[in-house]
Amino acid sequence: MPKKIFDILPPKREKPPISKKEIKITKGKPKPHFLKITFPKISFKKTFFFISILILFSAFIFSFKFSRAEIKIWPEIEEKSFVEIITVDTKAENLDLDKKIIPGKFFETEEIFSNFFSSSGKVLKKAEGTIRLFNEYTTNDEVWKEGTRFVSSDGKLFKSKDKIFVPGAKIKNGKIEASFVDVPVIAAEGGSQYNIPPSDFSVVAFKGSPRYFKYYGKSFEPMKGGGEFPVVTKEDLERAEKELINLANQKAKEILEKKIEEKFSFSEDAIEIFVLEKNCLAKEGDEKEKFNFQIRAKIKTIIFSREDLSNFAKSYLRSKISPEKEFYLPSLKIDLKGEVKNFELGKASFQARLSVKVYSKLDPLSIKKAIAGKSLEETKLFFLNQKEISKSKIEIYPFWVKKIPDDIKKIEIYYPLVD
Repeated sequence: MPKKIFDILPPKREKPPISKKEIKITKGKPKPHFLKITFPKISFKKTFFFISILILFSAFIFSFKFSRAEIKIWPEIEEKSFVEIITVDTKAENLDLDKKIIPGKFFETEEIFSNFFSSSGKVLKKAEGTIRLFNEYTTNDEVWKEGTRFVSSDGKLFKSKDKIFVPGAKIKNGKIEASFVDVPVIAAEGGSQYNIPPSDFSVVAFKGSPRYFKYYGKSFEPMKGGGEFPVVTKEDLERAEKELINLANQKAKEILEKKIEEKFSFSEDAIEIFVLEKNCLAKEGDEKEKFNFQIRAKIKTIIFSREDLSNFAKSYLRSKISPEKEFYLPSLKIDLKGEVKNFELGKASFQARLSVKVYSKLDPLSIKKAIAGKSLEETKLFFLNQKEISKSKIEIYPFWVKKIPDDIKKIEIYYPLVD
């Protein structure tokens, strides 16, 4: 039997057994793998510093491109004053610069002025009262004359104001019973010393005779009304009227300013006061310490347009000031002083005093061209050398730029500035 021949094969390397824990089963698509790039690490402080430097440098560069300048200029000021006579005419319709006539119109209003005034007159009044006259002398009726004198127990003399009808005494039970009559009396002299209390009186004419003690008087109330009292005099009434007219003149300007429209003006030298009516309850001789006096007055003036006056002043000043000069309008002052007023003709002439601040004209464009691109110091020197300029203030934005922009559109000129 033939022998079987076997080929000799190299030994096989056995794979190590796989643990169940190491077996991972993935389902779906496999995850892609990317190339990982790494950069060198830079600190945050260095990054921040670098960015800050970059920003500052950019701002510095752009600041020159976008810089601007503001220049304020104060001119040399000269005060100018002029005096001219102008006429306000109620018949004129338009402003006449050549004839120096301003159109005007009448304005009038009525007001009542009143006040209390003190009486300056004095009157010495006599005290008055009543004495009851008793008759124990005769049963016959008697008539005594007016002015019969009675003297009080303290020596004050009074006189009867009228005739006295003295009734006769009566006899009762063989005895005489006194009759009496009330006699109005007035002190012999004026003065408060005669305001005496109730007193006993005797009849002066009967002193030293049997009648003296049989006729006597008594007052039961004080004597009154004696003393010095104020009275209204003619001069007081005239003074009151004059003072009220003066008050009307003092108040006229204030009253007119409140009633006249703002667009119109007037001069206090062209005001007239007319008394239309006067009224006073007191009259000369009245015993009053104070009295009230009243007047109704018309206040009349000629008014004119403020615009017309201003236009006249501006035209007049332009004719008097050099063409190279300009006047500062806010400084214009017009002072009117009355010369002549004639309300019958409807005219009033005034001395107009005009004062204004004057300065030289400057061309802002020429100044911009002259200083464009100059340094701050050069610009300051430029303005110092201009005799028409009093002072200047230069402001460049941003603040660290020390050079005027080259572009004149970025230069702003403020002129004139007047303190």
